[in-house]
Amino acid sequence: MKKNILMPLALVGCLALLSAMPGDTTMTRQGDTTIVNTTELGKTVRGYRGTTPLKIHIKGDKIVKVEALPNKETPQYFQKIKTQLLKKWNGVSVKKVATKKVDAITGATISSNAVKKNVELGVKYYNEHK
Repeated sequence: MKKNILMPLALVGCLALLSAMPGDTTMTRQGDTTIVNTTELGKTVRGYRGTTPLKIHIKGDKIVKVEALPNKETPQYFQKIKTQLLKKWNGVSVKKVATKKVDAITGATISSNAVKKNVELGVKYYNEHK
């Protein structure tokens, strides 16, 4: 009799644990825009002083904007990336991201390359999970 009770209780316990776990926040929707967060996708992609996570906003299979998330890069150099580099993907089709040539920002080459890699990872994830 005890065996018959233990299995359902174990199953209920497992389901309770799973429901308490946070949901996947890598790809979310906001209206008709899909937002890909590269925090987890790019956790091994290093800029000059650490990771360079992004939020990539995609609508109709085109990038609307790329937004930098908090990071440890040198602020004065990363500001150039925010104002000059991130907007280069605006309006670009997700199919063309991998082949689009985007130049690094002078003085912030390592951080620029990390950002470019994060955009590629985010768009690849989007294409695989949309």
